[in-house]
Amino acid sequence: MTAATLIAFAAEEAEHHNVALETVGYGIIAIVVFLALAFVTLSYRNVANRHAHKAEAYARAHANDVQQTGHGH
Repeated sequence: MTAATLIAFAAEEAEHHNVALETVGYGIIAIVVFLALAFVTLSYRNVANRHAHKAEAYARAHANDVQQTGHGH
């Protein structure tokens, strides 16, 4: 065997990657990103009820400012 054939065989072997193992990293990154987005989404859960006392105070203070408009109401 000559050096050229050895280099050709080595290059041929180097081209055969296990693509499935390379793509696992992308899946793991995607799962981590989606979990982070889910955490952000869930952190806004029930925010309106946390400040219900402020909303009620504002409604009482501005009760006369409310206009009855739209569709005959």
